[in-house]
Amino acid sequence: MTGARDRETRAAPQRARIPTLLRTLWYLRREQVVGQARRALFGREVKPRHWAGEPPRAAFAAPRAPWLTAPTHARCASTSRIELVNRALESERASGGAAIDWEFAEHGPLFAYHLHQFDWARDPRLAPAERLAALDDWIARHSRGTGWDAGPISLRSFAWTKLLTTAGALPAAADTTRLRASLADQLETLAANLETHLSGNHYLWNLLALVFAGAAHTGAAAERWLAFAPRLAAELDEQIFASGLHYERSPMYHALLLENVLDLVNASVSTTASASADASASGGARAQGRLPAALAAKLRDLAARMLGALAVVTHPDGEIALLGDSALGIAQPPARLAAYAAALGIAPAAPAERGLLRDAGIARLEAGALVCIATASRPWPEHQPGHAHCDALSFELSVAGERVITDTGVSEYAPGEMRDTSRATRSHATVEISGCEQAECWAAHRIGSRPDVALVRAEPGVWVDTVCAGWATPEVLHRRRFELAGGALAIRDSFDTPAPRVRAFLPLAPGLEPALAGHVAVVPLRAGAALRIALPETLAWRIERAPYYPEFGREQTRAVLIGEGTQITHANWHFVGDVP
Repeated sequence: MTGARDRETRAAPQRARIPTLLRTLWYLRREQVVGQARRALFGREVKPRHWAGEPPRAAFAAPRAPWLTAPTHARCASTSRIELVNRALESERASGGAAIDWEFAEHGPLFAYHLHQFDWARDPRLAPAERLAALDDWIARHSRGTGWDAGPISLRSFAWTKLLTTAGALPAAADTTRLRASLADQLETLAANLETHLSGNHYLWNLLALVFAGAAHTGAAAERWLAFAPRLAAELDEQIFASGLHYERSPMYHALLLENVLDLVNASVSTTASASADASASGGARAQGRLPAALAAKLRDLAARMLGALAVVTHPDGEIALLGDSALGIAQPPARLAAYAAALGIAPAAPAERGLLRDAGIARLEAGALVCIATASRPWPEHQPGHAHCDALSFELSVAGERVITDTGVSEYAPGEMRDTSRATRSHATVEISGCEQAECWAAHRIGSRPDVALVRAEPGVWVDTVCAGWATPEVLHRRRFELAGGALAIRDSFDTPAPRVRAFLPLAPGLEPALAGHVAVVPLRAGAALRIALPETLAWRIERAPYYPEFGREQTRAVLIGEGTQITHANWHFVGDVP
């Protein structure tokens, strides 16, 4: 679709014209359309529900393996200052704690959601009495609003359950009846408001939260939550590729979901241990825990494969690649997740093909000082590509343990220039054809038409062939081969039909300043090494500055090598690490 109307749509991605909207709706599932229509007719605000029965009770006194503490972006030594996604909420001191503004919206919806998710309350520096006061205050003063959306309820239920089952997290003599009763109300509300209108990770977290709460508690409410186990099992089968990666292909969301899968395993084995101890003391038989046996086994296998996939998209510096909507500091670092899994008796299961997540379109090539993480997949899943970027045939590259070629990351989810920039083709180490984006991105998370992209063939760990035809330039088929040989990375681009106008991008890590001489760039690295790049001679090269978003709420500038040319049929690259 390359008509004038479509080109006009590309020029204004924030204004969803009718053709763009129709192309977006085409991919939605029936339950998404029905859910969105219901919200449009009856309003988006969730009406809290009340659990009429007895509050649930914790099924164990302490987890088998300690729960992980708060992620690094969520910091709170005192409720007078809560730090989230590189922003802060200051509150006036009050008796027993601080008067937290639960309706605070100045930092936008992302901050508000994290505030109501309560990860910050798991900061070990926060005093137990002040933590309890914050939980009680939320119950007393936030009877409806943002915190009752299904997303915050899902993740808050993990946080509150962990606090209720962590020794010393709350005052020893505290009566937790009110907390457990509120948790039951929240989960009853969640069960009636599953995010089928969004699907994807939202819906998976809804189900994980309900089954986790059912596994970690006893009572009638817990039995109701456990009844969602079959739906959770089915959703896990759909959302986790056979290779182990989550189907949205964001390493950040993959790691977040992995932690909660491990939490569910932890709750299961902790319940088993607690029940076994009681049975042993009374001479009874060994208990099997509260999860169905098939689901318990699935979760362990799944966690092992997810750990293996996470290793493929982890750089030598120990942190994730910033593919799609990914930022540092939100999810736990891979090493912490691996240690958590090991404490539960789970070891990583490497992909069947070394360094290759074929079904996810991601390959890792590693030789000598170089580690290349390449991606070749269309925005996925088709019905919910909200966290996908125009990053087909792009890559990140580390040299001697240091990131050199980098993705752009993501700083915020609000519609606007910053969000558009993070998703744009120019923000990734790939090629832009005729000034057109690879995908028809609009608003903050919407995509109309998509490119055709494939990982065609590969020799695991050695080379991978990929192909892309952008949605607006289907007549130009871009082929790219990544190959590591002799400690050097070669990239060969070709175009089946001469590309009328090409822009190629190599975004560098902040702080790295390349020296460009004709078609050769030398990038000095921090530890004394350097990367020498022989750039395609078919393009004219220059250096520009562009933004980099390594964390939510944080922006840096960095150098980008940009090459331009017309009627291009091929472009060859060569990367060599000069390591002292």
